[in-house]
Amino acid sequence: MFTASAKRKENIAEYLLYMWHIEDLIRANGLDMERIKKAVICNYASLSDNERKELTDWYESLVDMMRRENCQETGHLQLNKNTLLQIDELHRTLMASPKFQNYHSEFYKTLPFIVELRSRQGDKLLGEIETCMTALYGMLMLRLQGREIGQETKDALQQIARFMALLSHYWQLDQDNKLFENADDDPRNG
Repeated sequence: MFTASAKRKENIAEYLLYMWHIEDLIRANGLDMERIKKAVICNYASLSDNERKELTDWYESLVDMMRRENCQETGHLQLNKNTLLQIDELHRTLMASPKFQNYHSEFYKTLPFIVELRSRQGDKLLGEIETCMTALYGMLMLRLQGREIGQETKDALQQIARFMALLSHYWQLDQDNKLFENADDDPRNG
């Protein structure tokens, strides 16, 4: 909860990766709060009693949402899907504006990797941003498992990470109402 709040303010892509990891962590503990307390919450030794209660309540609410939204085994919570949709909307806004040529350039450098990843997805066709996020999450999982990542894959993921970092930067500017100098520059106002 505390990490999620900080990440959401600092880097939206890292926030979403973190939340996907939390979903998997909850699943790995069988959506059982006693197991989550023992495996996760007890690792936060420096928390005050009040902070520990807040963190426990947060995990309980996520467990409840996962049950209500039927994503106990797979899938993402609606709040995470909504975040992804918002990021994707910003991506489309940036692509529609001639003001962000550096963003367009990074996207077109990343596009061949997106196309390659999509070709491996089979019948589940993800959007460009979700494809990037899924690739980054896969890399995170491989690293957590201590598995090797080939150089070609590292290079692709490095480009994807650079692109998503730029998108996250623009997300933050947009959240702070600093992305467009005036409302007339924003294609969403057209």
